[in-house]
Amino acid sequence: MVLRQFNRCAVLYLLLGSAPLFAQEPLSAIDWLSPSVVTPSAVPRATDTAVIGAVTTSPLANDALPENVTVTSLDRPSLDGVGLLPAAKTGLPQALWGPGKTDDILALMARQSPEALPALQSLLLTLILAEATPPADSGTQGRLLIGRLDKLLDMGALDQAMALLQTTGDVQQPNLFRRLFNIALLTGAEDRACRKMTQSPNLSPTLPARIFCLARGGDWQTAAVLLQTAEALNQITPFEVELLTRFLDPSIAETSDPLRAPTTVTPLDLRMFEAIGEPLSIASLPLAFAHSDLSETTGWKARLEAAERLSRAGAIAPNLLLGYYTQQKPAASGGIWDRVKAFQTFESALASGQNEVIAQALGPAISAMESAELEVVFAELFASRLVSKSLTGPAQDEVIKMSLLSSDYEKLTAGATSDDPRIAFALAVSRGTIAGQPTPDGMARAISAGWTLPSLPPDIVQMLDEKRVGELILTAIERITSGVQGQLTDVTIGLAILRALGMEDVSRRTALELMLLERRG
Repeated sequence: MVLRQFNRCAVLYLLLGSAPLFAQEPLSAIDWLSPSVVTPSAVPRATDTAVIGAVTTSPLANDALPENVTVTSLDRPSLDGVGLLPAAKTGLPQALWGPGKTDDILALMARQSPEALPALQSLLLTLILAEATPPADSGTQGRLLIGRLDKLLDMGALDQAMALLQTTGDVQQPNLFRRLFNIALLTGAEDRACRKMTQSPNLSPTLPARIFCLARGGDWQTAAVLLQTAEALNQITPFEVELLTRFLDPSIAETSDPLRAPTTVTPLDLRMFEAIGEPLSIASLPLAFAHSDLSETTGWKARLEAAERLSRAGAIAPNLLLGYYTQQKPAASGGIWDRVKAFQTFESALASGQNEVIAQALGPAISAMESAELEVVFAELFASRLVSKSLTGPAQDEVIKMSLLSSDYEKLTAGATSDDPRIAFALAVSRGTIAGQPTPDGMARAISAGWTLPSLPPDIVQMLDEKRVGELILTAIERITSGVQGQLTDVTIGLAILRALGMEDVSRRTALELMLLERRG
């Protein structure tokens, strides 16, 4: 099929003088989402739908009356309250946002770094997934829900974002479906999303998404006609024309110079570049794109690198990384292969049960994990098994550090001691007995002050008085993350906020990571 042979004249006259076929949806808070559907206000008029069935099968208008208007019930439940985790499971109050304003919450949530400490990543994930009473000004458009979804996408937590979307029921809102479509593109479920788009008359697809889905469904001719018409009417950009043309006719890609990727790559771009035999490097793309490299059709090295990125962000479970690391024997050396070899050597040593062999393999494995900032993942996988081993010397301190970095830190370090001042201080943190404990460095002093700070800044006190718990958690995470880069007073205030909220476990885990992980920028 050669697309440029299609005669445009037969379809052009049907659209002359008509309004644009599709307007673009407003830009997301994350700029890489593919515009898959339009907002209701951008749905084409009936006179725009007679493109020989390529866009829609809606009939022509038969009178001059205005179109039907979508009516929203004033008492319709707000989407902003949906969540995966009930208050009884999270320990957070049902009135999580108190009298807070949606705009303020959204701005604070958008500022959260996806590179926070693991304990704070976990806390942020819990907050986003919590079921809670919506803010008083939330309305029915789901603005806070969309902000939460976008932060999950920013964190690479696609499975969690899809599960949160599913709590809303059948996803019919364009803004929600747009995110579902992009998640599907990144996780290899695009055919299912395309079918949903086709089967849902309330969803008006954008031209690139419509053309893509027509082709995925096997209707190449209609997709080609629609592309030619859109190009003639300047409904899509020159880049989209070129990429879609190559996607529909691979022979063009074979005889042309490689297509330059856009500055901002969308998941739809990614899938079409793959289809034309010009796959893009995932390493420089946003974290969520790493999921596309977890496919079985991707090489092992790419899967390993993607799994490490996602594990580092807390977006996938530790056991998944273990599975990727142990899939096969490394066939090369250097970089990630050395890490895989160290990991596999340690796992074999642990399985042997021989303390000397374990101690010999432990140091290199920990060093390898530190180089990838995966110490906490490693601790979650192995700390509980190592505690039962009678290791001595430097290996014993390494086991204590691993235990302190695990979620079961208090139990695993019961009775443990160390001559290392930093580990001794960390043990005091794990037991909540910081008072009077020597502080070996500036970070320890900042942590200790978080337990003894006499008063918090006035704006924090006001939020506490108003019980704006969600905003306080976001503020604490932001402060501590900033403090890691050198503003140690922010570490103190952030920890003090968590403790003022009664979040003792989170504050301890955060303090332990501040002491034991090298995350100083």
